[in-house]
Amino acid sequence: MEAAAVPGSAWLAGLSLVLGGLVLWLVLVLLRRRTEEAEPSRKGTEPVTIDDQDVNSEAASKTSVPKKQKQLQRIRKEKPQQHNFTHPLLASALKGHSGSITCLDFSSNGKYLASCSDDRTVRIWSTKDFLEREHRCMRANVELDHATLVRFYPDSSRAFIAWLANGDTLRLFKMTKKEDGSFTYAALPEDFPKLHRAPIINIGVADTGKYIMVAFSDTTILILDTKGDVLATINTNQMNNTFSAVSPCGRFVASCGFTPDVKVWEVCFSKSGDFREVTRAFELKGHTAGVYSFSFSNDSRRMATVSKDGTWKLWDTDVEYKKQQDPYLLLTGRCQVAEPCRIALSPDARALAISSRTSIFVYNTRNGEEEERFEGVHGEHITDLAFDVSSRFLASCGDRAIRIFHNTTGYRAVVEEMKALLKKATNESTKQRLQQQVTSAQNALDAIYGKGN
Repeated sequence: MEAAAVPGSAWLAGLSLVLGGLVLWLVLVLLRRRTEEAEPSRKGTEPVTIDDQDVNSEAASKTSVPKKQKQLQRIRKEKPQQHNFTHPLLASALKGHSGSITCLDFSSNGKYLASCSDDRTVRIWSTKDFLEREHRCMRANVELDHATLVRFYPDSSRAFIAWLANGDTLRLFKMTKKEDGSFTYAALPEDFPKLHRAPIINIGVADTGKYIMVAFSDTTILILDTKGDVLATINTNQMNNTFSAVSPCGRFVASCGFTPDVKVWEVCFSKSGDFREVTRAFELKGHTAGVYSFSFSNDSRRMATVSKDGTWKLWDTDVEYKKQQDPYLLLTGRCQVAEPCRIALSPDARALAISSRTSIFVYNTRNGEEEERFEGVHGEHITDLAFDVSSRFLASCGDRAIRIFHNTTGYRAVVEEMKALLKKATNESTKQRLQQQVTSAQNALDAIYGKGN
């Protein structure tokens, strides 16, 4: 039994040695791994030597270009290139703004066009220069802000109001004479009080000069006096407003939105000029989807609407609404529209234009036919569209340029209308007057298309 015990003890002793060696090896491996992980951190704390010559050359390159110049270089790189557009009916392109133009407004006397841009300026252009090579304008700076909407006051070029993008309020600018005898526009010391928290969609000034309209994207329209005090608040009940405007005659305020109709109110004043009330006048009903935009003729006897249902409509609004007489639908036309979309009715109601994204379509209101199409007019979506007071030109904006088109559709409509009346005329003086209008319109068309050369 003793001889058998000796080999067992030796076996146990050998196993203990093997296990001990294995444990020792594992400890050494772990210690070595920790040492390797610690070395990079020690290397990171070692001092780094930089050649003084490299530092001086780098500093010299930084100081050689002033900080302001670097900022201007960066702005120039980021500034998009001017969009190029040509067309035989393009009368001119008004260039002067360095930022995107958001709004246009012709003065009531037809002599001036106002434009505002995110470049912090409002520019007043002379319409006499539309067909000239150089286009004169006066610039008004919008301090510490920029204007998104602009409207002339009734005294035409001598004053205008602008909606401030950051200030969310109105600012009045008046023409002043400088010491050197030249004229400029200066803002009044105080802006109008803030009125409402919802986003703005449009502003308007009655041609009578009695009130200002401010429309917001919820369902609110405010009627203000010329000092900015609220005379009345209109709730349109249209879920949201997409467009609102004051009629050229100054009697009406209208709005469209989510619902498929246009609502029109009359702003009433007493004979002495005191504000009385805002009362519902009439509605334009006939579209089957929400209305994008609408426009008045110069005498407010016609209105045009464009809708998401893919149609535009022309209305006779010369009605006795106080006797419950509704407007008459005169014409419906088909159109392909996409947001953003605007409609403009010429002052004489003979032509209407619809902008859809970057393109413009012009229709004859006598037969509803599309007569002109201008595609890719601007590098950005068209933000405003308007005919001048004489119905000779159509203006649009959307990038940094204002594009002015000849209203050939209007001229052709005059020729067609006057010739039709000429056939029915019996009085010689009436015939002569109609023939003169035909000749004048035809001569204008010939000059535009170069047939007179």
